[in-house]
Amino acid sequence: MKRFAPALLAVAVLRSTGSQATDFEQRHAEALLQRMCSRCHAVGKTGTSPNKVAPPFRRLGENKLYDPDFMQRLQDGYSSIHRFMPTFRFGRDDAEAVVNYLRAIQEPQKPK
Repeated sequence: MKRFAPALLAVAVLRSTGSQATDFEQRHAEALLQRMCSRCHAVGKTGTSPNKVAPPFRRLGENKLYDPDFMQRLQDGYSSIHRFMPTFRFGRDDAEAVVNYLRAIQEPQKPK
């Protein structure tokens, strides 16, 4: 048992720091989206978008969030097809945090 104690301790530490990193990443991404997008979009798990034509981020759906190019577009300069949405760019770490956050807050798809 003494032989396994260091390994068990290492696993416990890695699990706890990974969880904290994820929590930090989630808070960081939500803060970024609040600052950059909440004027038009609902950026959390609840709430209504201030702009009625702007979808709540919790309803973006898998097509966009699991598109392999979506994270790259966030880094290159993402803009929408309508003229009122500003173009914005995220660094790689921020883009990854935002995508992970958006995936985490998605509502389950309603059956058709």
